[in-house]
Amino acid sequence: MIEYLLVAPVASVIFVITVITTLMAFYNEDLYAKLILNPYDVSRGKRVYSVITSGLIHKDWNHFFFNMLSYYFFAFQLETVLGHWQFALLYILSLILSDLPSIQKHKEDIWYNSLGASGAISAVVFSAILYFPLSQMGIIFLPIRIPAYIFGILYLVYCSYASKHARDNINHDAHLFGALSGIIITIALNPHVLGNFIEQLSGAIQSLLH
Repeated sequence: MIEYLLVAPVASVIFVITVITTLMAFYNEDLYAKLILNPYDVSRGKRVYSVITSGLIHKDWNHFFFNMLSYYFFAFQLETVLGHWQFALLYILSLILSDLPSIQKHKEDIWYNSLGASGAISAVVFSAILYFPLSQMGIIFLPIRIPAYIFGILYLVYCSYASKHARDNINHDAHLFGALSGIIITIALNPHVLGNFIEQLSGAIQSLLH
């Protein structure tokens, strides 16, 4: 843990705070109710802070586990290449931006709630993809690995489709807009990353053709 604190202090602090807050909310319904995002309330100026605090809690153990596992695989490495304050800005800003479409979409639905760090974690994953597009990414429960950039394309297509057609309880809008926020913010913080991304893809394509 000391090593993580030294090389990625911001990612480490966010990880610890999210774990502690989620566990506390699991066993405290009043805290859970205070931290969760309700678009109806937020659009009327109530509990605006929940745009951020909703990213510190999760619906259940599966939701919690998969988000933290994804965070663990990408966040610590990303901070070392993106920078400390840059990582903090990426995470917090994408957490907010990923919730805005849901707030607008459900502002008249008093019973709709949203929670989880999925939007910000999607931003972290796609920021990492910009830096490491050729890294191999596994798909949980499937014995295959694919290049990160292909995973990114498939992920965006799926989220876009699911946002319009899915009838589950997953906030696909947060995943989609979190991913897009991660791409835009990363390029804004480091414009050179786009050129490096294209160069890596071009090199991979040329190697396949020869």
